[in-house]
Amino acid sequence: MTPLERELIQQISTDGPMPVSEYMQHCLLHPIHGYYTQSKVFGAEGDFITAPDISQMFGELVGLSLAQTWIEHGMPAPFHLLELGPGQGTLMSDVLRATRSVPGFHAAAQIRLIEASPRLREVQKNALAQYDVTWHDDISQIPEGPLFVLANEFFDALPVRQFIKSSGGWTERVIGVQKGMLELGQVPCAIVPQRVLEFDAQLGDLVELAVGLDAIVQSIGDRINAFGGAALIFDYGDWMSLGDTLQAVQNHRPVSALDTPGEADLTAHVDFAAIAAAAPCAYTRLTPQGVFLERLGITARAQMLAKNLSGDALDRHIAAHRRLTHPDEMGSLFKVMGLYPKDKTPPPGLEK
Repeated sequence: MTPLERELIQQISTDGPMPVSEYMQHCLLHPIHGYYTQSKVFGAEGDFITAPDISQMFGELVGLSLAQTWIEHGMPAPFHLLELGPGQGTLMSDVLRATRSVPGFHAAAQIRLIEASPRLREVQKNALAQYDVTWHDDISQIPEGPLFVLANEFFDALPVRQFIKSSGGWTERVIGVQKGMLELGQVPCAIVPQRVLEFDAQLGDLVELAVGLDAIVQSIGDRINAFGGAALIFDYGDWMSLGDTLQAVQNHRPVSALDTPGEADLTAHVDFAAIAAAAPCAYTRLTPQGVFLERLGITARAQMLAKNLSGDALDRHIAAHRRLTHPDEMGSLFKVMGLYPKDKTPPPGLEK
């Protein structure tokens, strides 16, 4: 039994069952026992690998798409270059390296990161030591001005509430305690969020609602409308996906979400339709990650890099290209959506 599990059992035994969203919040961000507080989570030694960790090509192409958007939108200066949930800082590092030769881009960029984990902030400081970086707790702390945003596997980590349509009405899934162990249960739902009712749900269907998603997207969209900018959002999910997508990963393998609280990563698929509905600015079509990267020329970039590789390094390079783009790998599971001003063009690689 993990230290957090003992703490949660005590809290639930005293206060009663907690929604899945509250459980996720404790598991991921508990100040002492939370997953992002204590674990080495990224890369081969961690529990999962994100696209920037797979190959430098991902960050390079994302950076060039963002820089081209900045150029097409009039090269505003200064502007805020913001990443949500920057992980190890790999994506921002690759973006900045790829855009070094874009005239005026670095001089105008004010690099800002939103990161909840103090431990990860230290990792990011080391990765981005050569740059002037400011950390924030939330978007409200970002000063006014043009805003260009990166969000790679950020929204999937937002806590989700889970609602189930039953014959007696909607219920909400909760975490309770049975025989001294954490256990899933359901309680009647007196007030059903409007977003849940928009699904064509049948009896027994489960609908997930990401807590805080609307406020984050609204804030980003308001800034983009008022001052200009764009956002590139990468995540796994779909348009109004239905069903239980809560998953836990530990040592690169799926585990039960209740088994080791605080020691496994908890995520849920992203409802991109909810992002579109919350966005006060324009948004692009939902695009598979593989299609997005191919439009930006990842195959040509891969071929150029391959010329200087051989043996195992070449094999790893080829495998990385496939993993990022192939439909059976991350190419179709992961999607991309862009946010941009209504009177401007969408980011390269995406369509209206």
